[in-house]
Amino acid sequence: MVATNQTSLQPASFLLLGMAGLEDLQTWLSIPFCLMYVATLLGNFVLLFVIVTERSLHEPMHLFLAMLAVADLILSSSTVPKALSIFWSLSNTMSFHACLTQMFFTHFSFIAESTVLLAMAFDRYVAICNPLRYATVFTHSVIAKIGVAAIARSFCVMFPTIFLLQRLLYCGHSVMPHTYCEHMGIARLACSDISVNVWYGFATTLLCPGLDVVLIGVSYSLILRAVFRLSSKDAQVKAVGTCSSHACVILMFYTPAFFSFFTLRFGHNVPHHVHILLANLYVLLPPMLNPIVYSVKNKLIREKVSQILFRTGQLR
Repeated sequence: MVATNQTSLQPASFLLLGMAGLEDLQTWLSIPFCLMYVATLLGNFVLLFVIVTERSLHEPMHLFLAMLAVADLILSSSTVPKALSIFWSLSNTMSFHACLTQMFFTHFSFIAESTVLLAMAFDRYVAICNPLRYATVFTHSVIAKIGVAAIARSFCVMFPTIFLLQRLLYCGHSVMPHTYCEHMGIARLACSDISVNVWYGFATTLLCPGLDVVLIGVSYSLILRAVFRLSSKDAQVKAVGTCSSHACVILMFYTPAFFSFFTLRFGHNVPHHVHILLANLYVLLPPMLNPIVYSVKNKLIREKVSQILFRTGQLR
């Protein structure tokens, strides 16, 4: 008897159902999805353009914002176009290797963004708690190394998942009730043991974004302690103001992501379409709101963006 080839038990393609349970509403859901994605592209590209072209913005915090914008663009562009394709009945299939590629870049960009947010929290800590050392700590060389570290960390965490998924047998299961491919969504289609995938996913979540949240919390605890020790009320307000935009971004980024992660594993009474909505929320809402929040809260960025928009309006 000829041994069964493992690759023959991997589906040639996956059929993505989109918002399973909300099929009748998918056309209507595509409208806010499309508008939010367009806003994400415009906001992050404008933010990147302003930071790259304006030499006065080549400072540590603004360079971290540029990294954040790149991660946001990858995170949203890895998922939303395919979701819109499903909603508009253009294409709801994806090859096995394309699915793995989408999965890789979705989680890769999420971990990279989490790393950048941690670096930004440390940036705020040094700026407020030890301002005299700020210029020597956050040099352009250090910022470049942080960017490389974010990429290397994300790659090292996500690269093994490709092989963890390729080793599984799928026995012809190819229907995925989701708008995009993610690690456990693919693994749950397998007919072989996925305990390694489950524990690897759980461990990497705790050791990457989970650890980042803890360290960010420690940074902000130290920042708040230092702020409340300031004698001047104006200095306290100014210090809180410099951190408020970053705190808003952290809440927007981690809250839906962790809520989606834990309800998917422990919220068995939560309807499946709620899981999918949450999974789409954390790949679309933060990338759309990040440039808006920083443009509103950061006076220098707001002025530069206004100048560009004003010049564009004059040219018309």
